[in-house]
Amino acid sequence: MKSQYGHRRLRPRDTKSTLIRLFSYFRFNKVLFFGGIFFIIVSAASQIAANGMLSPIIDTIVKGENIAQVIKYLLIMGAIVITISFSQYLGNLFMARLAQETVHKIREDMFSHMQKLPISYFDKQSHGDLMSTFTNDVDMLNRSLEQSVSQVIVAFITVVGSFTMMLILSPILTFVVVLMLGVMLTSVKYIGQKSARNFRFQQAALADMNGYIEEMMSGQKVVKVFNYEDRAIAKFLEKNEQLRWASTQASTYGVMLMPIMGNLSFVMYALASMIGAFLVMKNAMSVGNIASFLQYTRTISRPITMVSNQLNTLFAALAGAERIFDVLDEEVETDEGDVRLVRDGKDAPYWKVPKENGEYEKVPLRGFITFENVNFGYVPGRRVLDDINLYAKPGQKIAFVGSTGAGKTTITNLINRFYEINEGTILFDGIDIKRIKKQDLRSTMSIVLQDVHLFEGTIADNIRYGRLDASDEEVVEAAKLANAHYFIKNLPKAYKTMLTIDGQNLSQGERQLLSIARAAVADPTILILDEATSSIDTRTEKLIAEGMDKLMQGRTTFVIAHRLSTVRDVNAIMVIEQGKIIERGDHKDLMKQKGRYYALNTGAFELE
Repeated sequence: MKSQYGHRRLRPRDTKSTLIRLFSYFRFNKVLFFGGIFFIIVSAASQIAANGMLSPIIDTIVKGENIAQVIKYLLIMGAIVITISFSQYLGNLFMARLAQETVHKIREDMFSHMQKLPISYFDKQSHGDLMSTFTNDVDMLNRSLEQSVSQVIVAFITVVGSFTMMLILSPILTFVVVLMLGVMLTSVKYIGQKSARNFRFQQAALADMNGYIEEMMSGQKVVKVFNYEDRAIAKFLEKNEQLRWASTQASTYGVMLMPIMGNLSFVMYALASMIGAFLVMKNAMSVGNIASFLQYTRTISRPITMVSNQLNTLFAALAGAERIFDVLDEEVETDEGDVRLVRDGKDAPYWKVPKENGEYEKVPLRGFITFENVNFGYVPGRRVLDDINLYAKPGQKIAFVGSTGAGKTTITNLINRFYEINEGTILFDGIDIKRIKKQDLRSTMSIVLQDVHLFEGTIADNIRYGRLDASDEEVVEAAKLANAHYFIKNLPKAYKTMLTIDGQNLSQGERQLLSIARAAVADPTILILDEATSSIDTRTEKLIAEGMDKLMQGRTTFVIAHRLSTVRDVNAIMVIEQGKIIERGDHKDLMKQKGRYYALNTGAFELE
C-alpha cells in the first residue's frame, strides 16, 4: 500500500518475522548476548527472592522469635540486594554493548548492500528518504535495542517468577490479580495497536519531510531564480503539518499507557490488600505472606507498566526495522558474466573468454562497440530506444545529437550496463557484454558528466578516484592533459587543496576540468563525454580542446553535446529523435543531406 508520504508502505507487517530477523543479528556477538541474558536472569531471580524474603523476616519479628534468626535473614537479604545491583549493572552493560555492535553490523550491511544495488533502484527512490532510513530509523532501532530489550526480558522473567510465587502464597489472591492483569493487558493491546499504526505514519511523514528539505537545499539556486520561495515554504508548511498531525496522534495514544497502567496497578494493589487483610483475619495467610504477596503485585505490575511505557519506542523501532529490511531485501545488481579482463603487465590487456570445451580464448582489448537491433525501455510498455544499430571502431569518435529525452544518454548507460537491454545485442570486441563481468567492463571505461560530482578531500584524491593506485606523477600528468594543472598549481596548497562537498569552493569550469583529469588518469579504452563541455565557457572549452584531443587519441569515444561545434571533427554523428537514429554520417555528409542535422546547424530548429 502506498501512502500519502511516498513509497513507504503503512500496512500491517509480520512483526514476528521482523523480530526474529532482528534478533538473528545477536549471533554475531554471542558472548554479549548470552552474558547479558545470564545477568538479567540473575537480577530478576534475585528480585523475586528478595520479595520472598519479606515473609520469613516479618513473620519471625511478629512471632517474637530469636533475634539471631532475624539477623540471619537480614544478612541473606543484604547479599541478595548486592547481587541485584551487581547483576543489573553487568546485564545493562552487556545489552548496551550488544545494541551498539548490532546496529554497527546493520549499518555495515545497509551501506554494503546499497553499493550493490542497481542504478534503477536509486532512480526510483528519494535520496532524502534513503537518508532517513539510514539515520532516523537506525537511530531509533539503536535506542530501542539499548533500552527496551533488556527491560522486556526482565519483565518476562519477573512476571513468570512472581506469578509462580504468588500461586504458592495464595491462589485466591492470585486469581484476583489475574483478573486485573487481564484488564491491563487488554488496555495495552488496544492502545498499542493504535500507537503502532500512528508511529508508522509519524516515521513515514518524517522521512517525507526530510526528503523534501534535502531536495530544496540542493536546489536553492533554482528556487531563487524562479522565485519559488513562497511555494516552497507553503509546501513545507503542508508537510510539516502532516508530520505534526501524525506525531500528535502517535503521542496521544503513547501518553495514555503510563497513567492508565499506573492507576490500574494501584487498583490491583488495593484489592489485593483488602482481600489479603480479610484472609489474615481468617488465619488463611500470615502477615509475612501478605506482605510478600503485596510486594509481588507491585513487582508484577511494574514491568508491565515499564514495557507499556516503552511501547512507543518499540513500535517506532519496529517500523524502522521494517524499512531497513526492505532496503536489505532489494535485489542486488546481478552479474552472471564469465568473461574476465586480464591485465598481467606483460602482454597487452585481453578478454579471457571461456569456451564450451573448457578452454579459453584470448581476445585483445581494443574498444570495438556494436549495437545490433537494440530495444530498451525503463518501464515495461514504454520504449526509450527503438531498433538501434551502430558500431564504433577502436579509436573512433561517435557523437550523438538530438532533443532532450531522445535517448542519447540512455545509449551510454547501456554501454556501462547500468541497465539491461530488453531486446537485441551489444557487443564489446565481438563479445556480448552480458557475458563480461560488470566490474571488468566498467574498468575499461571513463565517463565525464555534465553534472560533476566531486568528493570531500584533496584535489589529488579526487583525480585519483579514476584509478586509486595512480602515483602522484600520474595524477599531475592527467591534470596537465586536461589543462587543469595551471589553475591547480596556483591554488594555495596546489594538489593538496581540500575540496568541500561537490567541490563548491571551485568554479563550474574548474570542477569540469578536474572530472576530465579524473577520466584521464584511468587511461580508459572507452571514453564517454556526456555533454562534458555544456557547462564550460568558451575560453575554458578552448583551453581543454587540445588536452581532450590527446585524451581521445586511440580511444573509442562517445560524445553527447548540445554545442554542435564540438562534434564537427568526429568520425560519425548519430542524430537521434524519439529513440530512433534518423540520420547518420559525418558533418559534411549530414549537411549535404539537408535533414534534421542541417536544420539544427542553420538554426531552422532548436536542439532543446
